[in-house]
Amino acid sequence: MQKLEMLYEGKAKQVFRTDNDDLYVVYFKDDATAFNGQKKGTITDKGVLNNKISAFFFRLLAQHGVQSHFVEQLSEREMLVKKLQIIPVEVVVRNIAAGSLAKRLGLAEGTPLPVTVLEYYYKSDELGDPLINDYHIAALNLATPQQMQQISEVALRVNQILQQFLADKKIILVDYKLEFGLHKGEILLGDEISPDTCRFWDADTREKLDKDRFRRDLGSVEEAYQEVYRRLTGAS
Repeated sequence: MQKLEMLYEGKAKQVFRTDNDDLYVVYFKDDATAFNGQKKGTITDKGVLNNKISAFFFRLLAQHGVQSHFVEQLSEREMLVKKLQIIPVEVVVRNIAAGSLAKRLGLAEGTPLPVTVLEYYYKSDELGDPLINDYHIAALNLATPQQMQQISEVALRVNQILQQFLADKKIILVDYKLEFGLHKGEILLGDEISPDTCRFWDADTREKLDKDRFRRDLGSVEEAYQEVYRRLTGAS
């Protein structure tokens, strides 16, 4: 497999074509952004850790029957993935009130939600990824009702698997974002699962172990990402 030209560069990753039409190489960067790109910075070795953490979670989910675009980890910063036709709907799964949900509904951050909440956002940098619902998705023809039913079922299954696994690691899964795409007609989980896309809290102290440390200038950002990787794998 040969890595060819770059097809796309996003806030945290670059995507490269390969000599296999069915496979892409994803390169994880150290660049960090928040508040729709209004805040920018660099987190040392974030790309290395997010690549390793995402690979770990994709392997874990595959063991439980959840299929993703992940093929293999190629290097510290590179992952080989299946080519997806991205469905432009970001799915946010919330177990505890935090971030925009806490502000929108007037809930104190840290309030447990009696039921898991799914939210959908239109994946559009130009529009700032607005919150949408099933009617918007249908009106914009972003996905079929059947596809959204399958996506919501997978998102809740992922939640069940990750919550149980992370509880053993003394990590609370507060909320997280998932993206999906079509591969040969099949819906697969895409993007990444990392402290960039999830809120992780220490189960005892509720210390934040995710990108909120960068968003809110809490310091020790690199250490938080390293701590998540250490707890998942036992590696130092």
